[in-house]
Amino acid sequence: MRTLTVVVFFTACALLVSAADRKAVMPAGVKPAGAYSPGIVSGDFLYVSGMGAATADQHIPKDEDGQLRQCFENIKAVVEGAGLTMEHVVYVQVYLTNYSDEGPLNRIWKQYFPKAPPARSTIGVAGLKNTPIEMSAVAVKDLSRKKVIAPPGYPASSPLSAAVQVGDRLYLSGYLGRDINTGRIPEDPGAQVQLALDRMAQTLHAAGADFRNVVFVNPYLTDKIPMNVMNRIYAKHFEFGNTPARATIKVAGLPSGANIEFTGVAILDLSKRRAVRPKNMEPSPTASPCVFGDDTLYCSAKSGFIPGVHGGIFASSVEGQLRQTMRNLLDGLEEAGMSFSNVVSSNVYLDNIDDFARMNRVYAEYFDNAPPARTTVQQILPGPRSEDAKGRFPTLEQISIIAVK
Repeated sequence: MRTLTVVVFFTACALLVSAADRKAVMPAGVKPAGAYSPGIVSGDFLYVSGMGAATADQHIPKDEDGQLRQCFENIKAVVEGAGLTMEHVVYVQVYLTNYSDEGPLNRIWKQYFPKAPPARSTIGVAGLKNTPIEMSAVAVKDLSRKKVIAPPGYPASSPLSAAVQVGDRLYLSGYLGRDINTGRIPEDPGAQVQLALDRMAQTLHAAGADFRNVVFVNPYLTDKIPMNVMNRIYAKHFEFGNTPARATIKVAGLPSGANIEFTGVAILDLSKRRAVRPKNMEPSPTASPCVFGDDTLYCSAKSGFIPGVHGGIFASSVEGQLRQTMRNLLDGLEEAGMSFSNVVSSNVYLDNIDDFARMNRVYAEYFDNAPPARTTVQQILPGPRSEDAKGRFPTLEQISIIAVK
């Protein structure tokens, strides 16, 4: 996340070697304001933290075009710091606090990605740390491995690719419950969910894959899509106990008035896909705790719940919940033969962005001097924090991670 106390003069970068064969990309003069690296190079990929709209002197442009352009410039600084170009970018996640119109984003996007654009997912959020817009990214080191995937009927005028293939890995754009050609959104919530999944299936098929190949999914949904409706339809597309890892995030809004969006990653060679489940986690019809896609482990979002028959969240503070979250994430890592030193990227979802500093203090305890790339957002308005009759508290934070063996 680029809520950095940043003095970003985008020049040469320093590469810091850490465990798990990771390299932190730190453009000269950049000092992150938290336990994250602006970028992490691991194997064939670069993972870029969420970059905000602040300039080198911490100024945020007043107009939206300027803010968007500055976000792209900040991503570009990290990408070039790793010795790559914007053409190497294969996936971008965009977080907007003003999500009513995607037009300005698409206009600036085309200037930075004039050909073979990345896959992209865009969501509306309630809050970000010191920025109105934020973007994270993934780039590939070897540009010759990048291949754009377009299913039949995908509009040639679209500013983004339906998916981008890198070797066996497939990065999937966000598929809305909205017809991409007509703009029609079905009235029935279930029909919206099915439409979004059908669109994802079409792109998977164009790449020679299907839902069995998917290793990670982000379902983003507004309050107009009941969670049980989404889960019921979603579960029909996957094998029980062998589902993708998943981070299900309620959001403030989605582009073009949509209410559901699915984005994710697939591995084309099924022999390289393997679900990982710690013994204290029951098989699920909707999410595996972690799934390998070749050497990369994608882990579902975890919160501060205590697993088991009498489970629940019993910590009232962000700090207390976060410690249990990290324990839950470590269960998955250890089952896969890894530790926190293997983590290359994380997404942190806070009930209230004002808890950023409290979260950050505890989060920092789990990583060394080359922490993973990270994006932190508040996706919806804060909820109540009182305990229920059994002494359980609502979720104040969630974290999903990517680790490389």
